[in-house]
Amino acid sequence: MARFDYFIVFAEMRTGSNFLESNLNAFDGVSCLGEAFNPHFIGYPDKTEILGVSQSARDANPTILLDRIKAESMGRPGVIAGFRFFNDHDPRVLDQCLADKRCAKIVLTRNPIDSYVSRKIASATGQWKLTNVTHAKSQAVRFNAAEFTRHLDALQGFQVRIMGALQRSGQTAFYVDYEDIQDLEVMNGLAAWLDIPARIEGLDKKLKKQNPEPLDSKVANYDEMVDALARLDRFNLTRTPNFEPRRGPAIPTYLAASKTPLLYLPVRSGPEKAVADWLAALDGADVRDRFTNKTLRTWMTQHPGHRSFTVLRHPLARAHGAFCDHILPVDGPGAFTEMRQSLRRSFALPLPEGAIGDDYDLAAHRAAFGVFLTFVKANLNGQTHLRIDPAWASQLVLLQGFAGFAPPDMILREQTLAKDLFRLAEQVGRPDAPALTASTDPHRSVLEGIYDPALEGAARDAYPRDYEVFGFGNWT
Repeated sequence: MARFDYFIVFAEMRTGSNFLESNLNAFDGVSCLGEAFNPHFIGYPDKTEILGVSQSARDANPTILLDRIKAESMGRPGVIAGFRFFNDHDPRVLDQCLADKRCAKIVLTRNPIDSYVSRKIASATGQWKLTNVTHAKSQAVRFNAAEFTRHLDALQGFQVRIMGALQRSGQTAFYVDYEDIQDLEVMNGLAAWLDIPARIEGLDKKLKKQNPEPLDSKVANYDEMVDALARLDRFNLTRTPNFEPRRGPAIPTYLAASKTPLLYLPVRSGPEKAVADWLAALDGADVRDRFTNKTLRTWMTQHPGHRSFTVLRHPLARAHGAFCDHILPVDGPGAFTEMRQSLRRSFALPLPEGAIGDDYDLAAHRAAFGVFLTFVKANLNGQTHLRIDPAWASQLVLLQGFAGFAPPDMILREQTLAKDLFRLAEQVGRPDAPALTASTDPHRSVLEGIYDPALEGAARDAYPRDYEVFGFGNWT
């Protein structure tokens, strides 16, 4: 017998409840019926009834609708219905659900300052949902201390009430944060908690994140807001939002010298070929590759005193490398043909359908690369339907993925790579290591021909965390 007859999602406006609902509804057997007990409408603004219950009938007796929702799943294994509930919805329903142990409680939360600013922007622009990033609207809004205090009091009071009721009745809830609902494994874990056997293979991408920029670019009186909240440190105001998916360690991409105990953890679109050639020249033999978790552990055991390393490239040069290697070509082993077509269609990427011709000069290249940087920003912010490929994923996220197995001993920089590799080889007993003779960036001369402050700014917008965490300055 299933543990629950129905579920309730406790949330608030601008906490991601629409996205959570769309993903819940992607599971076979799950039906989330919107804001079923919103006092101003029933389910959704354009609906007049839910499960045959009209808004007037619900207002007269909310238990009628609640019983209909329960009946949707009773006696049907693997099926469950539920709804979203905010702090200003029908309080008569809240008491019934909190006391009912057959009601699954899902608590969705978000940083209150983020939800407050998001709501202000949505009110100002009239855009409450976004399905196409090219239609995104944004507007800087003003922070109002008294208004935010009321917002915060309502949220905290609601959360305390839920928590207290669950504690006193010996219940627990499934807590999920705004960032957590972007995690496929968390969503499948929620289905397991609901006793739903179905699983999904991907998240619903129809809804796009709105206004993913840092708070200081969204709040007109940001300094005034910081002063007003000076005594509160739980809002983490200065962080840069991160919507990239977590990544694994990518062990199959690792390279090791044939004999020397050096292991290279490549960051895609970095100086991979130059480093691979150097490792091969070090022992005069092909590098070892295609590791698995098991064979990598064996290699480590067989090479005591080994050193692992990775190499960072400037974000602008790395994005340019990804563009030249994967987007510019129409065929070949590195070409992302379908991605190229999607960018032409969705982002008006100024490239021909086929191979580029003689009229493709530096000006055309600069224009196309600029559009690509605009795409990368939206892509890394989770605002596109296209995958976030490791070729242009942020280097910080890729390094965090390496740490899922073991972090690299050393993080080298491309601009000092020749000296860094020599010192690294000395540490493992190879002062005779060859020089790094190959050019580490085959696209550098082209980038030099198109570089300008606008491209640098676009790269900073796309990779703010890489610039900040790794201390990158301007490329030139």
